[in-house]
Amino acid sequence: MDSWLSIEVLDGAFAASAWQRAHGDRLTEAALTNGAGQWTWHVHRWGVTLEIEFQSEERRDRFRHLPAVTAALDAVPDPEHGLLVYPGRGGGSGSRVPRNPRPLPRSDAGALPTPAEEAALRLATAQPPGLEVRTG
Repeated sequence: MDSWLSIEVLDGAFAASAWQRAHGDRLTEAALTNGAGQWTWHVHRWGVTLEIEFQSEERRDRFRHLPAVTAALDAVPDPEHGLLVYPGRGGGSGSRVPRNPRPLPRSDAGALPTPAEEAALRLATAQPPGLEVRTG
């Protein structure tokens, strides 16, 4: 059974590609020496993703808790919001077509009423405009 691990690093105080250059070789070496079958880096406009395939979940979890891996993950550009580590394949396996942003849901974002059209109905008469007809 193959078990994938994805590490997504987002840009922050510095570019995630600089983090990849600084820590990528150590992460790759640690993965290979702990039973990784294959790995791939994906570079995005928002950061980088490392996907690693292990032969078992035990090897994947052992890799995740290595001191070299922990040190690399502690050094990401945005340690508070810029790191995602999860089992499975990640950001590099998605669609190449950019997603269209959707409007944010808000409680006060109701639809505006459609303005009512004012229709003026003018009937044709035999009298020219402005001419009054007097009766009586």
